[in-house]
Amino acid sequence: MRKLSVTELCRINIEEYRNSNKLPVTIILDDVRSLYNVGSVFRTSDAFRIERIILCGITATPDTSLVEIHKTALGAEESVEWLYCKDCISIVKDLNDKGYITVAVEQVEGSTKLDNIRVDRNRRYALVFGNEVKGVNQKVVDICSFSLEIPQYGTKHSLNVSVSAGLVIWEFARQLKDIF
Repeated sequence: MRKLSVTELCRINIEEYRNSNKLPVTIILDDVRSLYNVGSVFRTSDAFRIERIILCGITATPDTSLVEIHKTALGAEESVEWLYCKDCISIVKDLNDKGYITVAVEQVEGSTKLDNIRVDRNRRYALVFGNEVKGVNQKVVDICSFSLEIPQYGTKHSLNVSVSAGLVIWEFARQLKDIF
């Protein structure tokens, strides 16, 4: 077995990425403190062609914290469309009004387990990930279409936000991969 070279991987360039089909998924990061987590979500979003990332609250943006975010994003902050909105509640309400299915990725009563989600390829989704300690704000959970929970079987009750984003994005990409 031989590792593939970068050339053999046939990656698209940034311009091709911008013009390519994207998963009908928007990622919302609300009050994410770690710049490295933000960068990691950018990199994962690029890998699976997420349509955009919306950064809310105290979440840093690539234009203000380029070094730390770039360290983990490795340039994905240049390919993935992003915008900043101070108030997560207003952006979730706006996306609800535009017909998105808004999903709080959080452990709540009545949540849908990730392994039970059935993604409707005819709908657009906005996945909300919250603060590393407090999670998704309850007021945001209250206005989302539903909550999605990642089943866990160990002694810990939470995952790193960038790991959670990677798992959820992968499941959406797995179910929608024929879009590419």
